[in-house]
Amino acid sequence: MARIAGVDLPRGKRMEIALTYIYGIGRNTSQKILTEAGINWDTNSDDVTGEEIAKIREIIDEHYKVEGDVRREVSMNIKRLMDLGVYRGLRHRKGLPVRGQRTSTNARTRKGPRRSVMAKRKK
Repeated sequence: MARIAGVDLPRGKRMEIALTYIYGIGRNTSQKILTEAGINWDTNSDDVTGEEIAKIREIIDEHYKVEGDVRREVSMNIKRLMDLGVYRGLRHRKGLPVRGQRTSTNARTRKGPRRSVMAKRKK
């Protein structure tokens, strides 16, 4: 099992797909990395040699931000928006949808489960 950037690549998958398990690498980037390393995209992740993994690791370290660096950058961008007090930052702070979606219905992923309002009984 290959380990790149602190992530174990899945067994039995094409290298093009296996590299996308690393946060910050998508299909397009993985194809570029494999082309630069001179590895066929269809190569199975189990069949990759140690030399090829070292080559991939080297390319990723030199040219790409992955895993912790990307996560840190994203969280700092969100924190910056919140500190500035801009609209998007307020939406993040309140836990509401940020990109203009409706909230009267839907938006349950951001808002969480419904909280029922208890109706008062008449005596």
